[in-house]
Amino acid sequence: MHRIDHRIVRRIGLLICAALITGSLSGCGAEKTSDFRIVTTTTQVTDITRQVVGGTGSVFALLQANQSAHAFDPSARDLLELSVADALIVNGEGLEPWLDDALSASGFSGTLIVASRDVTPQSRDGVIDPHVWTDPANAQKMTNHIAIELARINPAQGSAIARNAEAYDHQLQALDAWIRATFAQVPSERRLLVTNHDAFTYFVSAYDISLVGSIIPEFDDNAEPSAADIDALIAKIRRTGVRAIFAESSISPKLAQTVANEAGIRVFAGEDSLYSDTLGPQGSGAESYISATIHNVSLLALAWGVRPLPLPQELTHD
Repeated sequence: MHRIDHRIVRRIGLLICAALITGSLSGCGAEKTSDFRIVTTTTQVTDITRQVVGGTGSVFALLQANQSAHAFDPSARDLLELSVADALIVNGEGLEPWLDDALSASGFSGTLIVASRDVTPQSRDGVIDPHVWTDPANAQKMTNHIAIELARINPAQGSAIARNAEAYDHQLQALDAWIRATFAQVPSERRLLVTNHDAFTYFVSAYDISLVGSIIPEFDDNAEPSAADIDALIAKIRRTGVRAIFAESSISPKLAQTVANEAGIRVFAGEDSLYSDTLGPQGSGAESYISATIHNVSLLALAWGVRPLPLPQELTHD
């Protein structure tokens, strides 16, 4: 007797729903409206987009807090939203490998906007790091590009979109200045970072931080390190004098704890995890790009022995 592959069954269901969407939206319970409808992928792209859009349209997020963009399987509802969207905004740089299948299955006919288009990519061993948003200067570029493209698609709301983007850009500038002032209290030789996986290339480059290593030495948070990778990281931690390992909110901290115990250093996990691939859920205090970045910087500053500076007024109402 043959076993049923539930992944295939689910995919068939999605394709059926997509066919219903194409022929008759009522088959999956939705209608095309005159509203300006936008679909987004990652939580960071979603938050930036909502800041830019304001009340000029509706934003539907494919990924929720603590979901990995590296390995995402869209639901029938997700495909339905894509089918009626005027625009889809993605991170780009290879972060969403499932995207082409989702576009094909949904029959998406709107405008695809790649938020990272104007960001200069950084790579390691020939592989581009897709976590471009970790540097607020890149978030500014993403904001600007999203605003330009949305205003082009919806010119009637172009002025409002531009005003929203400008206001958010001022917040991002204030965020960058606060980070620089806070980290200036820490000698550069003490700015040492070990994380769960490689997600902070742009961040460490922007703020003169030494990335000693990552437990998962790849950009994909679903990869697995080898025993040799772990041994090499522990040796490097001991050699460089790293004092702590930082777990990430969307990745299990168990291996980080094991490495920390072996190296004889502290691990920051749980509520003290860094937010990397995803923003935090409601109530976490890290629901937005700005608040998650403030959380990360404050945590690093305290771990490095200094207090984060008071937030500027532009950031106190985020």
